[in-house]
Amino acid sequence: MAPTPAPFIPRIRLYQDWLRDQRGLSFDSYDALWRWSTTDLPAFWQSIWDFFGVQSPTPHSRVLGDTHMPGTEWFPGAQVNYAREVFRHADAAHAAGMLAVVADNELGELREISWPELRRQVASVALRLRELGVQRGDRVAAYMPNVPETLVAFLACSSLGAVWSVCAPDMGTAAVVDRFRQIEPKVLIAVDGIHYGGKPQDRGAVVEDLRAALPSVQKLLLVRTPFAAARVEADAEWQDAVSRADAEAAAFEPDWLPFDHPIWIVYSSGTTGLPKPIVHGQGGILVNMYACGLHHDLGPSYSANNYGERYHWYSSTGWVMWNSQLSGLAFGATICIYDGNPAGSREKPDWGVLWRFVARHEVTFFGAGAAYFANCMKAGLVAKDCGDLSRVRALGSTGSPLPAEVQRWGTAQVLAAGSPAVWWYNISGGTDFCGAFVGGNRELPEVPGQMQCRFLGAAVEAWNENGEPVIGEVGELVCTKPIPSMPLYFWGDAGNARLLSSYFDTYPGVWRHGDWIRIGEDGGCIIYGRSDATINRQGLRMGTSEIYSAVEGLPEVLDSMVVDLEYLGRESYMPLFVVLREGVALDAAMRAKIGNAIKTSLSPRFVPNEIIQVAEIPRTLSGKKQELPIKKLLLGQPIEKVVNREAMANPGCLDWYVAFAAQYAKTRVQNQGA
Repeated sequence: MAPTPAPFIPRIRLYQDWLRDQRGLSFDSYDALWRWSTTDLPAFWQSIWDFFGVQSPTPHSRVLGDTHMPGTEWFPGAQVNYAREVFRHADAAHAAGMLAVVADNELGELREISWPELRRQVASVALRLRELGVQRGDRVAAYMPNVPETLVAFLACSSLGAVWSVCAPDMGTAAVVDRFRQIEPKVLIAVDGIHYGGKPQDRGAVVEDLRAALPSVQKLLLVRTPFAAARVEADAEWQDAVSRADAEAAAFEPDWLPFDHPIWIVYSSGTTGLPKPIVHGQGGILVNMYACGLHHDLGPSYSANNYGERYHWYSSTGWVMWNSQLSGLAFGATICIYDGNPAGSREKPDWGVLWRFVARHEVTFFGAGAAYFANCMKAGLVAKDCGDLSRVRALGSTGSPLPAEVQRWGTAQVLAAGSPAVWWYNISGGTDFCGAFVGGNRELPEVPGQMQCRFLGAAVEAWNENGEPVIGEVGELVCTKPIPSMPLYFWGDAGNARLLSSYFDTYPGVWRHGDWIRIGEDGGCIIYGRSDATINRQGLRMGTSEIYSAVEGLPEVLDSMVVDLEYLGRESYMPLFVVLREGVALDAAMRAKIGNAIKTSLSPRFVPNEIIQVAEIPRTLSGKKQELPIKKLLLGQPIEKVVNREAMANPGCLDWYVAFAAQYAKTRVQNQGA
């Protein structure tokens, strides 16, 4: 008899059964369980450690030391390693005939990697990195796409205690340099070309530019492809680095690292200055990942309960969901990764690319950005035409609010394509802490357009303008108690000045995330978009300052301001207002020049929906651009509620923006009625 398709019992139910049997704790509702998890933090996080069997050669003296945010001390005395947690599944998964990685791309080049082979490759690359001089604490920067080499490189770095950081090859040189230069990497791992959107794209020149712009880089480890225009000289070749299969590689074991040893640096941009290099800890990422996994409902593919689990969350390496995709290995699942454009090519748009990938590889959990599913619906995609989706039991969505009609559409599509039942795992969290605050629970009712609950261990509340928690009203998303995966610090941030200003300046000691949230009486949550001026495009966040750097670098542009009007599941609308030099017209050529500057320096994702010429950019008396007030104005709030004219350097320019907001609102209503 064939095993039951994954999964049978929700992971969160297995956890609650364990709490009852091992701790004598029973809860009559999810709300009661959540309240316990956010009031007795030591008991809850110890239960996560024990339930998942986190390994350490030395015991921790306590769960929590200092409880202040930032600076909370977790599991002092414990030692961990992400790579060790991954490979403890290797023997059992391989014995059950389960693969570790299934990788595919636009050219149909399928690669399947077994658990023993993944372990061998990681050991081989780790030993080569050590030969290149990489030691514990050194930063290793990667300019790599979503391919197996990237996850192997990360696991090799983790094995050594090196600090990993990656940028996607669709980012412009300036944006990558702005990130990597801050962390002073010793080694650069890079690819010399990619194939994306149906076309080969040379990246060799970018690699040369990166090496020249990063004086700290001592060695270049290059992944060669057929897509480079010219040969790039390198200190080491990936093909050589990954080929070792001798006794030393076979005997290699990842180092035990202190719980708070840095694991990686990710980047989240504010509205001013350089991108924020956020440092996370090995143990904090692992423990919080396991807690999130109860909601994620992922389990070992070799277990009876999650037999045959295959996890795919489409992402570039520049988005935190790449880290989430990677976490599937730590749960013992097979991860399925796709390298390419999910929409086909510009000449031949094809929104069935990922659906065929999911059908072809019998994916059980299919996640992507909310905008992706919305685009599939708009394109009239018929999922059953893409193949047999009978193995799909969960659809995941994040990056922006998922409209109710898109959720209903997705459910109907997958059911019609053969799945017996579909559960939507809608989540909202952040790069900032590499986790989720609100999301799914397979045991709770689903309401299209909202998330089912607040996550265990996440003391999330909606606060009104008086700093008071509210239910049933839209408020600021705050987290009142620490979570293990909150940042250790920002790299190079003296006195934690940027960290404090990013999350704790509004409410000292309380994490302010920068989202609007409404928490219902039933515990369901709706995210209403960003409450600050950060740009969020399809889940990727970029500071407005980076866009200004690209746009205002053009001699024709004197000033600019951009706002992102993503709100309550509406399609994102991002206008860019520009002040041009006298005599310069905003014609088609000028619009193209501005758009190309953003594409080249940052990414095509951040090209605005509309470019509008204005006389002035509204500024405060201290010279700051009034991004957030104009965003609120365009979202329908009255001008007198969003800005203090007396605090402005040029209040006379506001009348134009008020008129523009009125016309924008009128046009949107007309479009909705069309």
